[in-house]
Amino acid sequence: MKYKVAFVCVGNSCRSQMAEGFAREYAGEMLEVYSAGTDPSPEVKPNAVKAMEEVGIDISDQYPKLLEEIPSELDVLITMGCGVECPYIPCEFREDWGLDDPAGHPMEVFRETREIIDGKVKDLIKKIKNKEI
Repeated sequence: MKYKVAFVCVGNSCRSQMAEGFAREYAGEMLEVYSAGTDPSPEVKPNAVKAMEEVGIDISDQYPKLLEEIPSELDVLITMGCGVECPYIPCEFREDWGLDDPAGHPMEVFRETREIIDGKVKDLIKKIKNKEI
């Protein structure tokens, strides 16, 4: 059985999309990975796509989704630090990563955010593999 993991923020256009891309790349065989937003943007930010391309991960086919478009029950819910309270979603484990939104900032900020998310996704996968979650 695959763990259902969702990454949620407001716009679902940068941070949660990058996290979804990393999780699919690193553990798609053991995870069902989703991302969504409380108020989704019209598109994934081009700099988020570019930042992920720089590390060999293609998220160009991903798109912002409403919470209603992902499963209503999850094993793991990760929020990105959006300053809003997410609606109640049943889950076994919930964590907020407290990340600033890189939207509207220079490419370097997207790269920095990407690197933080990369490490956090790896840590999350390790916790799941070690049955710590």
